[in-house]
Amino acid sequence: MPRTVKAVRVHPRTFRRLTRAWLAAVGVALAAMVAMSAHAALRAIAAQQARATPPAPRAVGYDADDHFPGAALLYAAREPAIAAADAAPAKGVTGTIALPAMPIPAAALAAALAADVGRTAAAPFSTATASPLDRGRALECLTAAIYYEAASEPDAGQAAVAQVVLNRARHPAFPATVCGVVYQGSERRGCQFSFACDGAMARTPSRTGWARAARTAGAALAGYVYAPVGLATHYHTYAVTPSWNRSLVMTDVVGAHFFHRWKGYWGTAAAFRQRYAGGEPVPGPHMAVVQPLLTSAAVPATPPATIRAPYAASGTPLTAPVAADTLPAASQILDRWKDSGQPLK
Repeated sequence: MPRTVKAVRVHPRTFRRLTRAWLAAVGVALAAMVAMSAHAALRAIAAQQARATPPAPRAVGYDADDHFPGAALLYAAREPAIAAADAAPAKGVTGTIALPAMPIPAAALAAALAADVGRTAAAPFSTATASPLDRGRALECLTAAIYYEAASEPDAGQAAVAQVVLNRARHPAFPATVCGVVYQGSERRGCQFSFACDGAMARTPSRTGWARAARTAGAALAGYVYAPVGLATHYHTYAVTPSWNRSLVMTDVVGAHFFHRWKGYWGTAAAFRQRYAGGEPVPGPHMAVVQPLLTSAAVPATPPATIRAPYAASGTPLTAPVAADTLPAASQILDRWKDSGQPLK
């Protein structure tokens, strides 16, 4: 005789509790499965990247050195030793240059020195008389100087470096162009700005860093004056002590750089009389000057007595009449074709 199954009645509240517990258990199981899948996927991605990405090369050369404060911290290849007279300045130091002869008499010099007391702001730089090509070249060269000399400096530090470059462009001791100032001496490895000689330009600049330097350069070329550095034509970082820093007058300290101007007349506003009129050279270090291997003094002249007779008259102008057989032959053009090419009447 078959057994009768009795139905069990569950209270609705108990049923809801059981349902929530079952759903919670299912959710925990699903979450655990998702976590395990995600972990496995992450491990697979990491393993793939480890196989695809080669290990970073060991830093060498410029990347392994201690860089001077404010520099762009870019790659530079090792250069062979050069003569001390043509050596570029140390890292973080602008070069120096011999001053030209004094252009004014003693009385005018005394008056200029008396009128220039303390720090004097430079006049606004103007490119109004330059061509669009010159303005573009000047912007590129000034941007390079700001970037490689002060990429990690604050805005004031970059504006101060730009002011030094433009101050030099208007001083008779330096070239009258922006690119000429920035790359002065690069043809003999005696750069005024060391980045133009030490290979720092071999690596592509940071896009954002270059854009920031370009904004600073554009403002300076448009007439913005960073007055705190005054008429400074030199600067160096606090990490170095160049031999000339005590022979100049410090004008300001901005960021990691100390700024200086010349003493005497050459450091007064009257000396900055060089007019900018464009004529910018091609941006970049100048072509190296190659010394000739032989000079006229190194090649002895051949004694006349040793010249063989057939060659003794070599190079002497001919004085005898030209032989008839050396003249061009008579024309071979037929008479009916002699007027070819003549305009029709």
